Amino acid sequence: MFCTSTEENLSSDNTESGHFSDLSSSDRSFEIGATSDNLVSDYHSLSCQNADEESTHSSTGPSPPRTATGQSLHCLQLARNNTPYFMPSSTDSYHGGNPRKTPTSARAPRPAWTPLTAGTASTCCPSSTSASAASVIVALVEGRGFARGEIGMASLNLKFPELVLSQFADTGTYTKVITKVHNLLPMNILMPDTVCNEHKGTQLFKLISENLQQGVTPIQRIYFNDKKGLEYIEQLCAPEFSIVLMEIRAKYYCLATAAALLKYLEFTQNVVYAAKSLKVTFIGSEQTAKIDWVSTRNMELVINNRDHRCDHTLFGVLNHTKTPGGARRLRANILEPLTDIDTINIRLDTIQEMLQSETFFLELKNAISNFGDIDQLLSVLIQVPKQEKIQFAEAKITHAIQLKHTLDLVPKLREVLKNYNTALLKAYCASLDDNRFDMISKQILTVINDNVTYTKESMNMRMQKCYAVRPNINEFLDISRRTYTEIVDDISALVKQMEEKYCVPMRISYSNTRGFFVQMKLVGILLPNGKLPSEFIKVTKNKDNYGFTTVDLMRLNDRCDEAQKEIVHMSYVVVSQLLSSIREHIHCLYKLSDAVSMLDMLLSMANACSISDYVRPQFADKLVIRQGRHPILDRMPGQQLVPNNCCISEDRNFVIITGPNMSGKSTYLKQVALCQIMAQIGSFIPAEYASFRVADQIFTRIGVDDDFETNSSTFMLEMKEVSYIIQNASERSLIIIDELGRGTSAEEGIGICHSICEFLLNLKAFTLFATHYLELCQLESLYPNVDNQHMQVKHTFTHDNGNESIVYTHLLSQGFSKERNYGLSAAKMTSLPSSILQEAKTIASKLSKQLLGIFRALPS
Repeated sequence: MFCTSTEENLSSDNTESGHFSDLSSSDRSFEIGATSDNLVSDYHSLSCQNADEESTHSSTGPSPPRTATGQSLHCLQLARNNTPYFMPSSTDSYHGGNPRKTPTSARAPRPAWTPLTAGTASTCCPSSTSASAASVIVALVEGRGFARGEIGMASLNLKFPELVLSQFADTGTYTKVITKVHNLLPMNILMPDTVCNEHKGTQLFKLISENLQQGVTPIQRIYFNDKKGLEYIEQLCAPEFSIVLMEIRAKYYCLATAAALLKYLEFTQNVVYAAKSLKVTFIGSEQTAKIDWVSTRNMELVINNRDHRCDHTLFGVLNHTKTPGGARRLRANILEPLTDIDTINIRLDTIQEMLQSETFFLELKNAISNFGDIDQLLSVLIQVPKQEKIQFAEAKITHAIQLKHTLDLVPKLREVLKNYNTALLKAYCASLDDNRFDMISKQILTVINDNVTYTKESMNMRMQKCYAVRPNINEFLDISRRTYTEIVDDISALVKQMEEKYCVPMRISYSNTRGFFVQMKLVGILLPNGKLPSEFIKVTKNKDNYGFTTVDLMRLNDRCDEAQKEIVHMSYVVVSQLLSSIREHIHCLYKLSDAVSMLDMLLSMANACSISDYVRPQFADKLVIRQGRHPILDRMPGQQLVPNNCCISEDRNFVIITGPNMSGKSTYLKQVALCQIMAQIGSFIPAEYASFRVADQIFTRIGVDDDFETNSSTFMLEMKEVSYIIQNASERSLIIIDELGRGTSAEEGIGICHSICEFLLNLKAFTLFATHYLELCQLESLYPNVDNQHMQVKHTFTHDNGNESIVYTHLLSQGFSKERNYGLSAAKMTSLPSSILQEAKTIASKLSKQLLGIFRALPS
């Protein structure tokens, strides 16, 4: 769930959902102690080479991933033709080693289409923010026999040290698991090799392969071991999150995926986490509203369908975040809105207080905007390197500087939060009042200079890293820094000499690729013979600005680099000791990350409210919106929106909307769905008044595209999408259907729409059904819970020739549309000859009478 632990503590309803009955020991298909023929593919052991010695190991059983203490040799084998990864070990303790060679992932062949997305599998979802680039790895497993349909899932973002575990029951279409994986945008999906066969694979494997471009990486089933998974989590889980052990102890399937995932990370990503450092959370299946990927695309929640770089999406409307963590949290909440009313109201209370106090809003915004990516910083701080390289050493010093910079911002944020009364703000203020923040800061200041700070400018950051460690801590470091200073002084003197020699103003610049180089601007300056001196080499030009170096400067650069490497190496030794000493207290950064990302998201939504006229939503058993506006169109310049009302209740839960083409039906449908999502993430709504019933699922059927990849027609795609809705919708769902049945003949379209409407209106889900089939409006006379509404239009006549034209008001009114042949009216706006339009009108009139007579003659 995408509410925080702080929110969960504040919420009055903390009952956990999504837990399923535990399996008996006979059903625990993942308790595997050794290799067995029916679970593991044949393999040959590979030898691995350490820096000091070579040793060959054979598989004797699964071993946990490696911790910070000790090293042992491991191997990783990838056989051809989709055989899985093999990771033998000779030890059963929490150790690991350095494979000599990391093989590439084996991917199962992936068909081009899936029934779930109905032709949209080729539409990938690039990240809406740079911070959301693919860095998530997911492991999946399904129960067997009587446990089939129970899914275990583990995921971990390499940029954020949180292991997320899930276990839930799914249907035969596996919509829950596919939607969850789609939202994560994984770089790899791990599954047991025994299910990853192109012809004999399970239905889950086939659907995952069809739906996701990443495909599936097969892993030997022996590594999906629930006992080992529990051992790993007991060793890795930070003390603050140890309560999760009570939740997952009998969740065998998610434990099995955790074991495979952690082992995979060690050998393919070289990611090893220190003991007692990882955040582990368990998420049930019913804690958030489900929005399938087709609906996500149709409503343009995070990606604009016409231009993926455009921010005309719901995420773009609400995203005024200042930190990468805030943007990630906002995106996650939009894709999976909350369902707990208490948590939603806590967020709304916080946003309301932010809007009521402009001073607080600006102070908090200023405090939050100075933070960087705390998640990524925390992730690298708790990882233990397998190999020590100069690049890693330099990065470690940067991380220490970033940690100091981050902790320096905590007192200011804590001070801002002290004076406010909202429960969530008080809770975050209390969570930041942790003496470990001050303790770590004091320890850092014993090693790192007070005036060192993080900056993005390369030259300044280079100097910050060189002089990060205090003097008199390491004598050799002090000597190296003096040498470095002398070389830099020599570079300055050299440039000064050239400046005097050629009577041209010059300045020293620095870049990571070129090192120190010289820049000069030639404006109104005449050079001898109109050319640059021959000693200027590697010249670059940008308008009147020249950049160059010289042979002497290159020699000094080489000496400078050597001195800097010595500084980095010795600083790294000191900084590593510092980070090791504070690692046991570093878990307080999880609190800081949680607070900053949540406050940033709420500030972002409050900012969106201040730009437009939004109102706080209420929650009841009805969906009522007065003078609502489309959130995305409301922010687009040049748009003159017409506000509309919406009223859906349990007594009138099925609304049929009719009206001409371009009258605004589709826009209205998306507007209602987007407002529902905004309300459930805790945002204010673009309306004068809004009240919502919490939806457990949101479905949409919009669009009339063919799918050329699968040779599926428009009608076939419509039927598959509607079939998905019928199979998965509940009485608490919100269903949006736009133009169903237009891909076939009129009589078949009417018949199919009529039967589908009857099924949905008996389901009691809140349904908005837009159609051109006016015959469906008769349902209002047959069922009391059907409500007919239509988009108004006005007819105008010209005085010169008496021609009729339509004016679209975009206003929703009660009753069904009395308009006839409005498609022909739209065609008049084109250059079709009037004779063709007149003939079409005559034929359409005759056919309408015939179809209406046939429909009325059908038995009830």
